[in-house]
Amino acid sequence: MALHFPHAHPPAAGELTEVAPGVFWLRMPLPFQLDHINLWLLRDGDGWVVVDTGFPEDHVRETWSLILERLGGPVTKLIVTHFHPDHLGLASWLMEKTGASLWMSTGEFLTAHVVWNEVGGHGARFMVEQFRQHGLDAEHLAKFEKRGSGYRKAVPALPDYYHRLMAGDSVVIGGRSWQVVIGHGHAPEHVALYCAELGVLISGDMLLPRISTNISVFAATPEADALRWYLESLDVMAQEIPAETLVLPSHGLPFTGVQERVGDLHAHHEERLRALETSCEQAPKSAAELLDTLFNRQLDTHQTMFAMGEAIAHLNYLEQAGRLSRHCDAEGVIRYMRTGH
Repeated sequence: MALHFPHAHPPAAGELTEVAPGVFWLRMPLPFQLDHINLWLLRDGDGWVVVDTGFPEDHVRETWSLILERLGGPVTKLIVTHFHPDHLGLASWLMEKTGASLWMSTGEFLTAHVVWNEVGGHGARFMVEQFRQHGLDAEHLAKFEKRGSGYRKAVPALPDYYHRLMAGDSVVIGGRSWQVVIGHGHAPEHVALYCAELGVLISGDMLLPRISTNISVFAATPEADALRWYLESLDVMAQEIPAETLVLPSHGLPFTGVQERVGDLHAHHEERLRALETSCEQAPKSAAELLDTLFNRQLDTHQTMFAMGEAIAHLNYLEQAGRLSRHCDAEGVIRYMRTGH
């Protein structure tokens, strides 16, 4: 069964669209190929709860300022699904402007701080060494060294305090219970919110209708089986979220059809995994040598960073499933070979 999209178009710039009782959709621009993020405002009595923040650009702040003036009530909570800049980037600014408290998982809060401060295996120098080990050429590595970490530019300030969200917690908003659903693979402890009474799932980046969210392995956790964690998280959603639930994703249009979309994503990743296996049949290959197999298009520096992380995630999955074997050559480059070859 195909996905169903009850809203054919996103809200106009700076406008709110009510998608369920007390649940409003706001779209903000992003300065990337993925050019937008969906944000959600939940009516909470006389006040409001905001889910995710948008990217820290002046016109986004200006739009927020206009919206906050029109709300007619205070923003009491800011819930952030995960640490990525388009979701957390304006958290400190919104908290200062509204007095709202920050709610997020510990994994996301602490990851934001280690990435921002480039410690604990996070940061450009660690990433460059990781990509060198996985066969990326000197020209690309030099670009990453020169570019440095963009996270601090994209998240100008980080909050120092937060209210911790854990799997299975319930947050009461507007008299309705929203259950915290934790997902893994895209981010350490990604928060989604499910309201059974409304039949609504705010899925963040875990479940998108048209694109597959990036699944990367980072230098701090080089053996991570991030793709398996992601697919297992999707399976939990497919088992526990009813088919008629309205899914509110961070990118794309709201949709119904959780089970169909999870099935599509399983099929997509299995097709990519099989393509990698085939490419590794005749000779050992590194993650960098397999980028064309996975993506088959020109990649700029920004895209190459995500592509390398995604390639390593798929290769870790295959190796840990016994479908590829891993070897390290005399130069310290990691390569993979089809098992039995």
